[in-house]
Amino acid sequence: MQTTIKMLVGVLALAASLALAQELADVALPAPQMAGGPPLRQVLKERKSTREFAPQALALQMLSDLLWAANGVNRPTTAHRTAPSAKGWQEIEIYVVTAEGIWLHDVKAHNLKAVARGDFRKLTGAQDFVATAPLNLVYVADTTKMKNSTPEEQAFYAATDTGFVSQNVYLFCAAEGLATVVRMPSDKPALAAALKLPATARIILAQTVGWPKK
Repeated sequence: MQTTIKMLVGVLALAASLALAQELADVALPAPQMAGGPPLRQVLKERKSTREFAPQALALQMLSDLLWAANGVNRPTTAHRTAPSAKGWQEIEIYVVTAEGIWLHDVKAHNLKAVARGDFRKLTGAQDFVATAPLNLVYVADTTKMKNSTPEEQAFYAATDTGFVSQNVYLFCAAEGLATVVRMPSDKPALAAALKLPATARIILAQTVGWPKK
């Protein structure tokens, strides 16, 4: 009897350790590279939308640089960002969706906070390519930061601020030879559940990023 109990305890302990091992971990991003790159006019010339992506994942340094360019801190003394924000709300949050799981970009710490393990890419849009492209960014507005504003103002400013962020991503991709396209998620309730969003959060847009398909 005691042997059976010990075996059962051992099995339970092993199962618990395996479950912990399977949990999605936070990711420490390397410091973003803020120098170099082609001239702005060349980048504007190369900016475009692409809907065909290679399956190759982005290197961690490239992801770090991309997220910093999108909406990272470019003035540490004031914590101001690379993208403008109405009334300084800084309400736009970026969720990173890959084949491995979902993370939230912590702008101030410049790292990725684990949200959910699993492949949720297909929830970010109706197009076939979203399920196989290596990276989908989801832009979410935290309306609790939008003080003293009406629902109409929240919708307008969140959409406007997301436009700034997504254009930063477009320009970064053009500079680095990456492919990207911005789009509307087709099933926002399902995506919101996967992102574990509170009722005060609003999904605005999604943007696919990856290497262009050869």
